[in-house]
Parts: sequence; C-alpha cells; structure tokens
Amino acid sequence: MIGRIRGTLVEKSPGQALVECSGLGYEVDIPYTTFFHLPDAGAEVTLHTHFAVREDAQSLFGFASRLDRDVFRLLIKVNGVGPRLAVGILSGLDAHQFIRCVEARDANALVKLPGVGKKTAERLLIEMTDRIGQLEGQFTPMSSETTGGGASNATAPTSTHDPRDEAEAALIALGYKPQEAAKAINKVKEEGMASQDLIRLALRNMIPAG
Repeated sequence: MIGRIRGTLVEKSPGQALVECSGLGYEVDIPYTTFFHLPDAGAEVTLHTHFAVREDAQSLFGFASRLDRDVFRLLIKVNGVGPRLAVGILSGLDAHQFIRCVEARDANALVKLPGVGKKTAERLLIEMTDRIGQLEGQFTPMSSETTGGGASNATAPTSTHDPRDEAEAALIALGYKPQEAAKAINKVKEEGMASQDLIRLALRNMIPAG
C-alpha cells in the first residue's frame, strides 16, 4: 500500500497531479478540494495516498490531508460507492464539510453532488454515521495539514486555454451537465479570474456548506 508520496510537483490540473519522486513520475488522481491546496509547479508537495488495484486498472489517489484520505477510504466501503464517486464527493465537499453533513444528517447537501441520488445520500448518512467515529482526533483545520506550502489561494497552473472553458470542462468531468456547468460559471465569473477560482466559487454556490 502506498500511503504517502512526497516529491516535486511537475504538473497539476483539476483532477490530477504529476509528482516526481526519486526519478519516477506518479500520476495521482485528486479531488478538486486538494487541487485548490497544491503549491505551484516545481515546488515540493506531500500527498496522502490510497493505491487502488482492479483487474483492469491501477490508480493512485492523493489528498491534501490524512483526514481527507481516511474519509475517502471509509466512503469506498459504502455499498455502491466506488473510488470515482468518492473522489467526486470530496471534490464538492472537503472532509470537514462532509462530516458536518453526516452529523447534521443533511441529505439535501449530499444530493447536490453529481452521482449522488436520494438513495445513495440516505445510505451515506446511515453507513457513515458510525464510521466517522473511527476518525476521532483528526478533526483539525485543513491549514494545519498543508501540501508542502500550498495555500488555498495558490497560483493557478499556467495555461493557454480560456479559464472559463477549463472550469466548465472540470465541472462536466465531475458529473454536472453542460448547462449546469455553464450556468454556474456565468454566475460567478469576473474578468481575470483563474480557472481554479471559478471552479471553487461555482462549487460553493452549487453545494452550500453544511
């Protein structure tokens, strides 16, 4: 099991980071809440990871904090929740927000997440209520477990693409319909905004904090 990776952040994009460690480049799938905390390319980064092996694929998932990683591991134990859906959940809500939703039994916030219907939301509330007790002692602010100096206002990756197009594509990849993505971006866009800021604000409006 690969539980943590530390190295140089070579590239980053919503949904994935490329980390070079001892001459090897690891493609790490990440939720958007982790992307927002990544440092600039070229800086050292530490990600808490989960290595998933299936018959047809091997995937490495990375998270800004151990709490996010451990919540991910609890999520994939829920019936009907696979790694991709778990990443989607933690893209819309970080671990602290998700735990607050479970504690408040806020199904309405969960069903706003792409791929989470009413039945899945109810299953999450039922199965995760007992499991979050396993995380006792980990409820610390995200700022205390940074990704090697990254901050919530980290500089966006250099790109020649339109930030609005990138933001819409990221929301669509997360599972939102193109019309929903475009509407959400239009509601928050301002001149000169980076794609990661558009994504963050759009998600915040689409999924109210618990």
